[in-house]
Amino acid sequence: MRRNTRTLPGFGLSLGITMSWLGLIALVPLMALCIRSSSLGWTAWRAVLTDARVLAALRLSFGAALIAAFLNTIFGLCVAWALCRCRLPLAALWDAIVDLPFALPTAVAGIALTAVYAQDGWLGRILEGRLGWKIAFAPAGIVVALTFIGLPFVVRTVEPVLEALDRELEEAAECLGATPLQVFWRVVLPALRPALLTGFAMAFARAVGEYGSVVFISGNLPGKTEIAPLLIVGKLEQYDYAGATAIASIMLAVSALLLAAITWLQLPRRKAQA
Repeated sequence: MRRNTRTLPGFGLSLGITMSWLGLIALVPLMALCIRSSSLGWTAWRAVLTDARVLAALRLSFGAALIAAFLNTIFGLCVAWALCRCRLPLAALWDAIVDLPFALPTAVAGIALTAVYAQDGWLGRILEGRLGWKIAFAPAGIVVALTFIGLPFVVRTVEPVLEALDRELEEAAECLGATPLQVFWRVVLPALRPALLTGFAMAFARAVGEYGSVVFISGNLPGKTEIAPLLIVGKLEQYDYAGATAIASIMLAVSALLLAAITWLQLPRRKAQA
C-alpha cells in the first residue's frame, strides 16, 4: 500500500481555496472592469481622453502618488534604520506610531492634517503665514496626505530585511578600510534594494487610489486640486457610469504598467539570489 509522501498535506485543498478567494476578491472585479471598459464606444473614450478636467485629475493623482512614494522610500528607510540600529528611548512607542496610519480611519487623518496645515493651524500659520508655503487646499497638501498613509508600507517592508542582514559583512568592510558611507552604499543598500522597490510599489499603489485622507486637505478645485478617485465618485453620483469606468480603466492600466516595470527591475536580483 502506497503512502502519501507529499510534504504538505492538504496543499491542493488549501491552494484551491486560496485561488478561489483571490479570484472572487481581486480577479473577478478587475475582469469585470476590463470587460465593461472594452464595451465602451469610441465616443465615450474620446470624451474622457480629451477632457481637460479628467487629464488634470489623472496627472495630479499619479504625480502626487509618485512623489509621495519616492519620499516614503527615503524616509521609510531612515525610520526603519532608526528602529533597527539605534537605541531609541520609548522604542516600543515609536514602533507603534509607525502603524498609526494603518489603524486611523482615512477621513480622520484627512481632517487632522487639514487642521494642522490650514492657514490657522499649528504648522500652517508658520508655513503659509510666514514663509508663504501653502500646504492645505493645494497640491502640496495632497502629497503630505499620501506620504502619511504610505510610510508604514516602506518601513514594514524594509525593517525585517534590515534586521536579517549579516552584520559581519559590514564589519569586514570596515576592517578593509571602508568608510561608513561606503559600507552603507556598497554593502547595505544593495541588500535592501528589493525591499525598497517593493515598499515603493506598495506605497504608490496605496496612494493612487487614496480618497478619504485627500478629499479634505485637497480643496477639490477642478483642474487644480481634484484627484481622479474623487472625479470617479462624482461621475457615479451623476449616473455617468461610462465616464467613471473609462477613468478607472485608465488608472488600472497605468498602475499595472508601473508595477510591472518595478517587478521587471527586480528580476535580475531575484535570479542572482536563486
